[in-house]
Amino acid sequence: MGNIVWVSSYPKSGNTWVRTFIENYIQDLPTAVNINTLHQISTAEAYSYRFADHLAKGKTTTELSMAEVCAIRPRVQSAMASEAQGSLFVKTHNILGNFEGYPLHNSTVTAGAIYIVRNPLDVVISLANYFDYTIDEAISYMAEEMTGTPNEPATVPQYISSWSVHAKSWTQHKQKEFLILRYEDLLDNPQKMFKKVESFLGMKKNPARLNKAIRFSSFEQLKNQEKQSGFVEKHENANSFFREGRKNQWRSILTPEQVKKIISDHFEQMKEFKYIPKEYKL
Repeated sequence: MGNIVWVSSYPKSGNTWVRTFIENYIQDLPTAVNINTLHQISTAEAYSYRFADHLAKGKTTTELSMAEVCAIRPRVQSAMASEAQGSLFVKTHNILGNFEGYPLHNSTVTAGAIYIVRNPLDVVISLANYFDYTIDEAISYMAEEMTGTPNEPATVPQYISSWSVHAKSWTQHKQKEFLILRYEDLLDNPQKMFKKVESFLGMKKNPARLNKAIRFSSFEQLKNQEKQSGFVEKHENANSFFREGRKNQWRSILTPEQVKKIISDHFEQMKEFKYIPKEYKL
């Protein structure tokens, strides 16, 4: 049993929100954790500097193919685990699986995972705004099974795949070491859902500590911090990282044709997570 707990989601689905809650809960400080220092007990798997020690002298990660990056990943993740003091919560947008035969997550150093799933009808809007896509471009992005992030100086590429493949990869096998959370449930009943995170972390029930961590990681708190100090994880094409965070935005933004296209692309997994609107059920 390893010590890495993966915090996984499709992009723009609540990954940062959950990581911020965990940081605030475990650190238990009198003030909210600074969003630009979310690395006391958590980190991101894709930071390129982690791969530097595993490259030939003078070579950079931007020179590597996706397969070459994936070949190094198990060693990088082992190093991350060995350097950590106790549990390490690691952000990932990779699917749970392999790329050209290379595992995207090293099972020997894995303790478990928290997976956050969000309605793709809303994800597409956040994705479009974040990457400066049109809605139709974002719909295509989410349906493409070879979708990934670019190989950039600061981050190595991740293999995201389609929304459906991503969700299925992390949730198809019911494992006690995996906690599955719906973004919408976190919005509707944060006390109940974050209590599940508290239990998953192996912590004793502490209502005061729980409520403080929920308050310190609220969307309003995160948005205000970004407005005052910026956010290091924001993509260069985005005006802001924390935009609205609401559910059912799609009802006033997407056309009926766009809704039908998304449902057609992701019917099986949308049905699994009860995301198909009643008026669109077949």
